Amino acid sequence: MKLIISLFFSLILSSTLFAQDSTFRISTTHLTGNFYVYTSYGKYANTIFPANGLYVVTDSGIVIIDTPWSEAQTQQLIDTLTQQYHQKIVLAIATHFHDDRTIGLDVFKKNGIKTYTSKLTADLCKAGGYKQPEFTFDKDTTFTVGKLRIQTYYPGEGHTKDNLLIWFPKDQILYGGCFIKSLEAKTIGFTGDSNLAQWPASLHNVATRFKHTRYIIPGHQGWQGNAEMITHTLELLK
Repeated sequence: MKLIISLFFSLILSSTLFAQDSTFRISTTHLTGNFYVYTSYGKYANTIFPANGLYVVTDSGIVIIDTPWSEAQTQQLIDTLTQQYHQKIVLAIATHFHDDRTIGLDVFKKNGIKTYTSKLTADLCKAGGYKQPEFTFDKDTTFTVGKLRIQTYYPGEGHTKDNLLIWFPKDQILYGGCFIKSLEAKTIGFTGDSNLAQWPASLHNVATRFKHTRYIIPGHQGWQGNAEMITHTLELLK
């Protein structure tokens, strides 16, 4: 079983997200090596719902994939990681334009962290009034931080027009974000910006490209099951 480390912190979420201020905790779970999944919280379908992000600790700084689901949680994450590891956060990549991936981008920027999204994501953020990155890239891109290689992959439309996956080739970790559903998911979730007709073909692109994965991290809920999550997402789409 994965070890849930004792890196928890309390925070007060703003009343714009919840009916009243409440104390919540972001939980951080050790995945493997220097990889950790962090879980923040937001409101979906009138319930408090978890959202997964990922961070990696390297000798050259910390890399974060996606922002927590509020600005307050984003600042708490920054403060906790810098205090815990005595390292700077040097790079943050958001995988699509929705708030549970981008709402903390301005907080990252104010703390001197380089923020990236695809050009398509940045355009959708601007059009929809979402937070925007400082930098963009036009096609699948490889980032290098120290000895860590980070590859972005666009599989085609699905959850959104712009949904990206992040691949860590050395450790065979695929961060699927909201494009891939947890085995715990009973429905496909929010589809207001989805391409339901294209999503299955895009999932097949992922299954073909990433045949050997150790871990797949979905955007919400648990990540047990690895490649079965791709099959499960296909079943939910039916």
